[in-house]
Amino acid sequence: MRLNNHVLNYSTYVIALGGFLFGYDTGVINGALAFMSLPDQLNLSPGAQGMVSSALILGGCIGALSIGTLADKYGRQRALRWIAIIFTLSTIGCAFSVHMSILISFRFLLGLAVGAASSLSPMYLAEISPASLQVKNINRNAISIVLGQLIAFIVNAILGNIFGSWHAVWRLMIMAAAVPAILLWIGSFTIPNSPKWESLRGHVKKARDILVSLGFTQQSIARAKQRQVNQDQPLISWQKILRQPALKYLLIIGVLLAVIQQISGVNTVMYYGTVILEKVGMTRGTSLYSNILVGVTSLIASIVGTRLLATHNHRRMLITGLMGNVIFMSLLSLTMQLHFFSQSVTNVLVVLWMTLFLASHQGVVSPGTWLMLAELFPIQVEARFMSVATAVLWLTNFGISFIFPILISSFGASIVFLIFALSNLLSVCLSLFFIKPKAIHAARNFD
Repeated sequence: MRLNNHVLNYSTYVIALGGFLFGYDTGVINGALAFMSLPDQLNLSPGAQGMVSSALILGGCIGALSIGTLADKYGRQRALRWIAIIFTLSTIGCAFSVHMSILISFRFLLGLAVGAASSLSPMYLAEISPASLQVKNINRNAISIVLGQLIAFIVNAILGNIFGSWHAVWRLMIMAAAVPAILLWIGSFTIPNSPKWESLRGHVKKARDILVSLGFTQQSIARAKQRQVNQDQPLISWQKILRQPALKYLLIIGVLLAVIQQISGVNTVMYYGTVILEKVGMTRGTSLYSNILVGVTSLIASIVGTRLLATHNHRRMLITGLMGNVIFMSLLSLTMQLHFFSQSVTNVLVVLWMTLFLASHQGVVSPGTWLMLAELFPIQVEARFMSVATAVLWLTNFGISFIFPILISSFGASIVFLIFALSNLLSVCLSLFFIKPKAIHAARNFD
């Protein structure tokens, strides 16, 4: 029996569309924000820019926190379908918003879908994948996130330069996300549910049929059946979780990984890259095209990084990526602060350091944290713990993205990026002293 069959491949691509939309909808604001802030559009102040950007992130926090319970109750497939519907309707609502408050409301609803997808997609991929393909398929979602961001940058640059005199072009930038959202909705009807979820609900025969359709070997199916037999209590209540030191430790590690991913400052570059580049002297058109270079490098780095993660120790790779973040954020801060070079050289160096920082983060840190989260939790608590960890990720993202325009306006970009260099150094220390592989392995084998 072939282990990697067309049903499995097709299913992973459909599920990874959730990651693609996650990437597109977080990346598109990078170019759209400059246009929607113009006086003849929504006339956004720095504080209002933070509200528009962070509304999606606040919604992401709630979406991530809610999806675990829904996915446990109704199944991964149905939850994915609901996410696709919210993606589609909220995208259309954002594109046709005529006032800042309306846009913020629809960005919040869009965030519900983005946050839910960020939690559900890697978990769903892990649950439908044989052990030998699990890392590869989870990483497919991480690559899809970066690909979505790159496509957003390309769409922004093309539309922004061709139709830049039409200030409402930001509406087209946002509207483009409706196409993959509709494809995700259609695809959700054509993929199997999670066999692990079916098994936990007591649908053993149905779970076995899904495993066969996904190309699992007979040995894998036998092991899955034995695990089901050994699970006297498939789903563990929160009351019991709070009495289990091992489970509490795993939840803390999951939350820690989520915080580490966000305090790097990556999303300030992703959301406000065009604004930052304009502040160092680039024209809007040049800034939009520079983002494409950043996006292409990030995509290449994510492909290379995920392949390395498949064969190297995940924790060591995470620490290596975080050290890269420290170096490139420090260089970005120094270049902006010291003014040793001409304006043209400074522009090139700023783009270079931003590109290398994103390559380090998107190539190693981001896929590394998503992969570790997807592998961290036992199946009995996986959906709920993944929701909590992802909700913390989005809550941290919300706080940073909300205050970033204000900090830039008050202290300047160089000081803010120096702070992020220090926060990445803190993450290195946290990874070294708190994320212990032996302790995690012992906690997963709880009684």
